[in-house]
Amino acid sequence: MNWINSIVRPKISGLWKKREVPENLWIKCPETGEMVFHRDLEANLWVIPSSGHHMRMPARKRLDSFFDEGNYTRLETPDVTADPLKFRDSKRYTDRLKDARSKTGEEEAIHVAQGKVNGMDLTVAIQDFAFVGGSLGMAVGEAILSGMMKAVEDKTPFVMFAASGGARMQEGILSLMQMPRTTAGIQMLREAGLPYIVVLTNPTTGGVSASYAMLGDVHIAEPGAMIGFAGRRVIEQTVREKLPDDFQTAEYLLDHGMVDMVVPRQEMKDTISRVCGILMKREVELPTVALEAPKAENNNVEEPTQDTQEPEKQPEVAE
Repeated sequence: MNWINSIVRPKISGLWKKREVPENLWIKCPETGEMVFHRDLEANLWVIPSSGHHMRMPARKRLDSFFDEGNYTRLETPDVTADPLKFRDSKRYTDRLKDARSKTGEEEAIHVAQGKVNGMDLTVAIQDFAFVGGSLGMAVGEAILSGMMKAVEDKTPFVMFAASGGARMQEGILSLMQMPRTTAGIQMLREAGLPYIVVLTNPTTGGVSASYAMLGDVHIAEPGAMIGFAGRRVIEQTVREKLPDDFQTAEYLLDHGMVDMVVPRQEMKDTISRVCGILMKREVELPTVALEAPKAENNNVEEPTQDTQEPEKQPEVAE
């Protein structure tokens, strides 16, 4: 019966073979449960068309959509010691970095670039939450500081897209030292008279929210972004009170004066360029939209001409 094993079985198993389908073709909306095709979501800047829910946007895709025609120059960042504390918990820190680099294809949790946004030169830093939670370490701090120094040198505004879980615990006090170092960079921008714009994306928490993320000249938040220092559960256990359902959301912070505006992602580019243009006293090349003249509702009704209008009655004057 060897002929059955060698001939019949492969034919039957071939019928059961599953087709290989790429993952993440459909994205589920966290609010409504609607399934959205990934290409439609990407074309809409990772915003669910029906509900307006802002999904987390890849850092490199944000760079491509933010700069004019996707043209920008990546800035080189200084090299730092990879594992200064030789940290190890359940896994070595160096192995975590290798996994993150293999997963994202990036060297670190930040992108710094220069280019034109609506015709205005800007220096932009974008944190990548996919890389170790966008945590603030020595490499991120050095990249931010060098980007700010480059902005001062080229006299351009500096825009920070913050997205982080906080300081990187594997680097200990060396990570916390980046908080005052980036603050010194912000002071350099202010002394040079250059705007520092912060865009708070989901999430912005921990040491990042306690330093450069809350020191901007203008704070802009994306809708629904979670922004805060400690977590909701920690705060409730500390104050022993039930917090509002919308606590630490962008809208909650706007109502309490913690951010200046909440801007949808599709309007972010024009809003930032307009704000920078005002602060720098420069004209911005905003895209123009052609407007059609409104059509008359009733074409049969003619407007009265000068000949058909009744003459105004003159007031009678008593003799």
